[in-house]
Amino acid sequence: MAIIDPQAAVQAPGIDTTPGDGLSDVAEGRPLRADIIKRFTRNKLALVGLAFLLLLLLTAIFAPLIAPYEYAERTAQFRAPPSSDHLFGTDTIGRDIFSRVVFGARVSLKIGALATLLMLLIGVTFGAIAGFVGGSTDTVMMRITDIFLSIPYIVLAIAIATIFGRSENSIILVLGLTGWLAISRIVRSSFLSLKQLEYVESAHAQGFTKGRIMFRHVLPNAMQPIIVFGTVSIGSVILSEAALSFLGVGPQSPTPAWGLMVAEAGAGSLTSAPHMLFFPGMAIFLTVLAFVLVGDGLRDALDPKLK
Repeated sequence: MAIIDPQAAVQAPGIDTTPGDGLSDVAEGRPLRADIIKRFTRNKLALVGLAFLLLLLLTAIFAPLIAPYEYAERTAQFRAPPSSDHLFGTDTIGRDIFSRVVFGARVSLKIGALATLLMLLIGVTFGAIAGFVGGSTDTVMMRITDIFLSIPYIVLAIAIATIFGRSENSIILVLGLTGWLAISRIVRSSFLSLKQLEYVESAHAQGFTKGRIMFRHVLPNAMQPIIVFGTVSIGSVILSEAALSFLGVGPQSPTPAWGLMVAEAGAGSLTSAPHMLFFPGMAIFLTVLAFVLVGDGLRDALDPKLK
């Protein structure tokens, strides 16, 4: 009986397994997370946007240390232009605009983050159920979405704001309850395609519940558009808050909301004190632009076609 050498048995004819050749040259696979980070860091504009957002977050956290005045503190100078005492000037009642812009970062980031979280919770759940269940349930739920989409956004927001009042929390509710429609349709489209794949059929065959399949198996594979949408939506929410404040249904004074500051500057002070509009308006512009740049960078980094 012939004795087979184990080392010789694993070597197939024509395949060289010596170091430096053949199978040993096959590169070790990299984690997907490392691949995404590498692609994201290649986008210089996305890194600039991320750096600005980190700076804005630090400004919001350490606002009492950065601002020279309290956001509601009044001075003896009214509509004063920028100077060494007041870097961004003062408003119509003598409040330091630089201090209000700094404290306003807290208000804008809070409204943007919480309203986006609320709209994602509603939109993702609504779209996931519609896309996964399908049939008449999908039809009814999408018709409800169409009804809300047919109502002008500003009219719906003003109606909700009238009910809940004018405050930061009410604006979060207004923007969260009116901004979930788009993401629900995006998630529905993702679930309609993903539920046809083999791993979903396998999960059904193993007896898993629909809820577990939806949120444990299908949802993780639909996270790419959700992450991108959520990032861009924070900037959009901040812009919407500014629009609502300009229409008079946003937070009330003396809350240092950037949109409210723009609205106050536009009420007869635009020509005599343009700095009242410029600085809060520039803060809104740069913040929204930063979120858009980061969202674009995440979209490119998460796109498997760009790997």
